[in-house]
Amino acid sequence: MRLLALLFLISFSFAQLKVVVTYPWIGYLVREIGGNSVKVHVIAKSWEDPHFVVPKPSHLVHMRNANLLIVQGASLEVGFLPPLLQQSANPHIQPGRSGFLDLSMFVNLIERPTYVSRAMGDVHPEGNPHYQLDPDNIPTLAKVMAEKLCQLDEGNCTSYKRNLTNFLSMWERKSKEWNTVMANMKGTKVVSYHKLYDYFLRRYNMILVGTLEPLPGIPPNPRHLENLIETMKREGVKCILQDVYHDRKVAQWVSSKTGVPVIVLPHDGDDLVKLFDTITAEVQRCR
Repeated sequence: MRLLALLFLISFSFAQLKVVVTYPWIGYLVREIGGNSVKVHVIAKSWEDPHFVVPKPSHLVHMRNANLLIVQGASLEVGFLPPLLQQSANPHIQPGRSGFLDLSMFVNLIERPTYVSRAMGDVHPEGNPHYQLDPDNIPTLAKVMAEKLCQLDEGNCTSYKRNLTNFLSMWERKSKEWNTVMANMKGTKVVSYHKLYDYFLRRYNMILVGTLEPLPGIPPNPRHLENLIETMKREGVKCILQDVYHDRKVAQWVSSKTGVPVIVLPHDGDDLVKLFDTITAEVQRCR
């Protein structure tokens, strides 16, 4: 009996916490904090439209066995996560349970509407959900993750806390680098396809003059684009921020009419440091 008990304890100590996350950037943070004590499955790809991820049966295998599900929240996953949650039949990762973590609950969401109607386009009632693009939000979210991992896996809590300390130190150093790189971008006026980079622009005091979409989620139309082009010329817009998942033809057409360059930027990735290194470098072309 003692041998069996010892074998059980040894096997448990080497068991990994199974974590499912909705987006790559969340997976990156979990791996940074969890290290070898976690096994992470990411649902979406970094090049996909985060609003319209296709739910696949392969994800269900991971969700059925997961100890923890971490979501971006603010209704960003509403188009694909509910059926996966229901079909997973895993009571531990349902909203409100200890194995469910909504990161949007721990940041200040911007652009929260006073009311919502279909006439406003695809507006999120909680506010803009793309908060991962403000690097100042990341330390808070890392701390939240470490706390949750400790809650579910007390045996490895010391390791999680140590990894958190190392990550926060690294992130502080990188944040100072990004601040230096972005110091010359204050007041720079831009337009974007979708209201995707608003947190990043606010963080570095850049100005969003307009979007190619007339309303969130509504495709561009000729009348709106004509008005936007006039506004861009009048305001002295320096660049068009284009994401990786919308068609670039509209942005390129607007560029041809204004002489304003199109800057293609990622919004997600499996390495947040590389993500912000890339974005801060690319937006220098907006000067």
